[in-house]
Formats: sequence, structure tokens, C-alpha cells
Amino acid sequence: MTADTHLILENFDLLDVDKGELLSGHSVEIRGDRIHSVVRGAISDPSARRMDLGGRVLMPGLIDCHVHVCADAMTSRAPLFPALAVAKSSHLLHDTLMRGFTTIRDTGGADAGYRDAVDQGLFLGPRMKVSGRPISQTGGHGDSRATSDFCAPCRDHAAYFALADGVAEVRKAIREEIRRGADQIKIMASGGISSPADPIDYLQYSTEELVAAVDEAHRAHKYVMAHAYTAEAIERAVEVGVRSVEHGNFLDEKCAAMMAARGTFLVPTLIVYRRIVSHGHLVDASPGHMEKARQVLDSGTRSLEIAHRAGVKMAFGTDLFKAPKEFQTEEFLVRAEVLSHAQILRSATTVAAELMRMDDRIGRIQSGYLADLLVVEGNPLLDFACLQNQGAQMPVIFKGGQRVKDLLSSDALPTLVPSKSLGNQYRALRPVPR
Repeated sequence: MTADTHLILENFDLLDVDKGELLSGHSVEIRGDRIHSVVRGAISDPSARRMDLGGRVLMPGLIDCHVHVCADAMTSRAPLFPALAVAKSSHLLHDTLMRGFTTIRDTGGADAGYRDAVDQGLFLGPRMKVSGRPISQTGGHGDSRATSDFCAPCRDHAAYFALADGVAEVRKAIREEIRRGADQIKIMASGGISSPADPIDYLQYSTEELVAAVDEAHRAHKYVMAHAYTAEAIERAVEVGVRSVEHGNFLDEKCAAMMAARGTFLVPTLIVYRRIVSHGHLVDASPGHMEKARQVLDSGTRSLEIAHRAGVKMAFGTDLFKAPKEFQTEEFLVRAEVLSHAQILRSATTVAAELMRMDDRIGRIQSGYLADLLVVEGNPLLDFACLQNQGAQMPVIFKGGQRVKDLLSSDALPTLVPSKSLGNQYRALRPVPR
């Protein structure tokens, strides 16, 4: 990484995500980890270092609101040593950052240690908001035991999921995740794809338990996200005050209108179903898992159309839980089948930042915001190809004012680092000081 205490960026087209336009003739001044100023014309300051971006596009760093940093450990049939799980996660974090995602929200599995390791510079990765262990009822989406299994959940299961039944247990489980540093709470409000014992339309948790979950989070100044697929499950979650609904593939017009009226966010995760169906054999997905994925895949992009017509705020998410992670940016291509490029870019910047309660510091190129910036070869308002291929068309990536990737400047020497990405053991470039 290369750090600059005072840097001026010149010669670029600035992506204004709010307007959905490229603006020419601007300069951006970075001081420390923040954008100090964005002005039309040149900035005269002989004390600053200058960086010519060669007419490329400068855009805000991307935000993924539904990832699982610990996916390998959570889905492995043979339990991993904790150190190995952490090592795998460090590579996932690095590769995610190299795709241009400067902030992510882990939606279950990663604890505060992962977030703090990134913040302390021990891992190179996006800044994180973590949920700790998702809260699930017995036999719910967080219960990975086989249907024939009479034993209690094993210790390895308990490391990544919390089973809680009844109001008192739900409150205690959420209090425990808050104690352990969770930024937000995830509950399982319906059946899911990867869990063996619950059909997708299984309504999970009683109304009293859902109310208790939201109350516990709110009193700690946090919020609840709800895993939910069907319209009925979504309505139950929205009625009790969850902030976001994850997936939501089977929502209907009534449900979408309720979400829009209450300001509930939707985080669709469409790429995961396509890639489970096409690549499930590579990650040891079970036949039941594959069949559920096909059921959800059949709903296609219908949920996006319904939510868009109703005015629901949609944030960007991928959830490549049991699918190769390098397909993360293909979510842009899936959504482009029904939404405009500007709308999708806002879902991965301003809307995502609002969902995460960080819209006063990330998601825009604006004075006072963190200097999370991407320099891209191409115009993402017209073609998302510039966001594909593991960041190959992103010669420069800034995270909090640090050049974590720089293939343009003479003072940053790129070096290859090992990666377990599909089909390429050495893929991402990590610049280091010369």
C-alpha cells in the first residue's frame, strides 16, 4: 500500500452517482484519509503531490451489503482449523478489495476480530461491518444438521450460527452478539437454500420472537436484517421493524408497497443462484441445495422489477456463500437485465451507504467523505465490463486515502500475491512502496 498525506487528482471524468452523469474538468484533493475538496478546474497548491489519471473515470469505491467472509469455514463438511479459516478469509478479503469493493457488510459468520484485523492493517481488505453469528430457530436456516441427526448442534456449528428458541433465548443470543462487537444483527425469518431441514416457504420465528429481536438491537442502537424469501415472511419482518430484507426473491406488489412505505431496504442477491446451479459441483453443494437454488433462480429478476416499480430502496449484495467468489461483480450484469446502470451503481454506493448508516462518509466523491476511490478504464454508466475480470480495468484503487493498488504511478511497485481464485493461482495485484 502507498499512503499520501496530501494528493491532488487531475485529468479524469468524475462519476456523479446521484446524477448518474460523468463530469469533466474537475480536480479532487485528498488529505489523509478524506476527500478535502472537489472543485471544477485546477487546484493550486505546490505542497501537494499530483496524480494524472490520463482521462480515465474516477468513481466511488463499491459497497457489497451481503457477503460471507467465513464462507469456506461455514460450508466445509470437514471442520477447518480456526487458523486455516482465518487464512482463507484473508485471501477472500484481499481479492474483494482488488475488485473495487472498499466496504462490505458481512451478513453472518465473521466476528469483530476480522473487522479489527482490517482496521489495524493486519489484513488488506475492505472496511467491514460484521453481524457475528446469525440468529436462527432450531430447524431453521441456521441449523445445518441433517434431518436424520438427533445430536445437539456441535461446537463447530455454534462458532458460526446461534440457535435460539423463545423470546428469552432470542434476547440472550442477540445480547451475546452485541457483547462480542456485532455492528448489526441477522435473523433467519424464512427457510433457505443451504440448510437441509427447512423448505424455502417455512415461516420462521414467531411474531413475539421477531419483535424481541428488533427491540434488543434498537436498544443497543443497532438494527436487524432479516433473511426472507417469500412475501409472507417479508411482511412479517417488515411489520416488526427490520431495516433490511435479504434476498426477497418472491416478494409481491403488496409486500413491496409495504417496504417502500416503511423505508425498508431490499438486498437482492441474484448472482449466487446462477452460480450455484452452474458451479455447485465445484464447491460440494448437495443435491438438495442445488434443487432449492433452481427453485429460487426460476423467479429470475422479477423481484427487481416489482421492487423498482414500488420505489423500494435496493442495495447491492451478492451472497456467494457456496459459489466461487470471483463472480461477485457479475451481480451488476444480472441487474442490468432490468435496471439502468445508474440505478445499479447507486445500489452499490449511495443506497448501500445509507443502509449501513454510513452515508455521511462513503458512497460519494464529496468533500469530507472518506477517500474510497476507483480509477477505471471505461464508462460504467454505459458498460459494466470495466468492473469485471477481478479489477483488471481498475489501475488505481484508494481505500481511505491509501493507494492499495496503483499501476499508474512510478512510486508504486506492483507485485503478485497468491490467491485461490478459480483458474488462476496468482491473480490480484498488490502494490507496495518502491
